Amino acid sequence: MPFFTSRGCILSDPTHDLVCSDLMKDFDGFRAVDHVSFEVPKGSFFSILGPSGCGKTTLLRMIAGFQSPTTGDLLIKGKSMIGVPPNKRPVSMVFQHLALFPTMSIGDNVGFGLRQRGVARADIARRVDEVLDRVGLPGVSTRRIDQLSGGQKQRVAIARCMILEPDVLLLDEPLGALDLKLREHMKVELKSLQAAFDTTFVYITHDQSEALVMSDNIAVMNQGRFEQVGAPHEVYHNPQTAFVAGFVGDANKIDAKVSAVNGTRLTLTSSAGTEMKVEETGSSLMVGQAVQVFLRPEAIELSKSKDGIEDELNVSRCTVNAVLFNGSNSSVMVRDKAGSLFSVALPQTGSLADLREGDEVFTCWRPQKARCYPAPEV
Repeated sequence: MPFFTSRGCILSDPTHDLVCSDLMKDFDGFRAVDHVSFEVPKGSFFSILGPSGCGKTTLLRMIAGFQSPTTGDLLIKGKSMIGVPPNKRPVSMVFQHLALFPTMSIGDNVGFGLRQRGVARADIARRVDEVLDRVGLPGVSTRRIDQLSGGQKQRVAIARCMILEPDVLLLDEPLGALDLKLREHMKVELKSLQAAFDTTFVYITHDQSEALVMSDNIAVMNQGRFEQVGAPHEVYHNPQTAFVAGFVGDANKIDAKVSAVNGTRLTLTSSAGTEMKVEETGSSLMVGQAVQVFLRPEAIELSKSKDGIEDELNVSRCTVNAVLFNGSNSSVMVRDKAGSLFSVALPQTGSLADLREGDEVFTCWRPQKARCYPAPEV
């Protein structure tokens, strides 16, 4: 049932832990956050994904109370936070560099917020032990921070926040300072901790893999606005804009023009003169319109022969330009006869595992696998 905020904006569900309505933030004529509205259900993992400078940190700081919105409203548990100082909001925040106190023990770090609230020493000690146990660090309260690994420090930082029992935990790129292997491990750890505490996490990152692995929903942000909000699978496979298609996951981009429209089937001619078919449900593209086509590397198949390839597929004769080994698979760079370069994901096993630079192959892909968008105006 709809309800009204203190500023008169209609919102849909007061049971959501966080609701932002038409938030804007201006800095001396520059709009960092531009008409952003979203809702985060209780107990979910919500990620805000975007490049540096897109406004995601400013948005997080407004939720935390470190900055005030120029206009708009922000509610936690149905209560407007406009004018509420950071220390009075039911939120905690994990920073990129964790901000742990190096001269304090682990227990003193975790219990710091409770001491500031005047909680009795015995209660602090009990609750510190309980929360350290829940993050998988039992019996370490007397140890020093510098005795911990990077992943353990991450868990201490989360424990320090969760001991305050926030309604919403804000995480500002907390994995950015970790090495690659530890970062991969901590993705799984963070998702597990979020589920264990059943607390709403709002996580900002520029790393698409972090957002895709951990999130229940992702908001893709660009130039102060949300371009798309949805589940990871939806955002990856059905990007709503060219920016989302290019930013979330790897994609080959092809500049083309529409040469024919037959229902949902578009016939396109690339800038290099190659013809291709693309299936676009609900498309409003017209003949002669300039477009951008995005095609995932894993959507392209390779064949050493044209024999047996379905007529339905888009097919091009190509030459292998490079084979880049990256562990579980390879990225094969191929160049078609028009000179366009494409990236293709190839498993390490199978009949094509022995491809080498200079080999001739055929690329083939289904019209349903590509996404097509109007080209940006120059």
